[in-house]
Amino acid sequence: MTLRPVRLTKTRLTQARRTLPWTAAAEGDDAPGAPGNGQDTSLLAKPKPKTQRPPMYKVLLLNDDYTPMEFVVHILERFFGLTHAQSFDIMLTVHKKGLAVVGVFSFEVAETKVAQVMDFARRHQHPLQCTMEKE
Repeated sequence: MTLRPVRLTKTRLTQARRTLPWTAAAEGDDAPGAPGNGQDTSLLAKPKPKTQRPPMYKVLLLNDDYTPMEFVVHILERFFGLTHAQSFDIMLTVHKKGLAVVGVFSFEVAETKVAQVMDFARRHQHPLQCTMEKE
């Protein structure tokens, strides 16, 4: 025996209330929520809360006079998934302008990337600075 889902129409719902002993209609018309006692049995629709996009954060790489350019390119490729050409362009921007935006991420992702870059630079004894700021 297989069970099929039954679509409850208004007629079927009324019939079910008459036949099932635990429904309000079986207790009598004076029961709370029973049809005909003046109470509205329709459900109130809750408005959906409007969701906002999370604030985004820019990850910035700062220039210094000691970190090798190849190391900066390696960091950009490894932690930000950039190609060698993209990494080289950003490295030159950092070198010429003093800083460059490497990417824009949600707070948690930006915080993680900054921590990874700073930790990797410290382990390799380079004074490279990486920060984040709200977009």
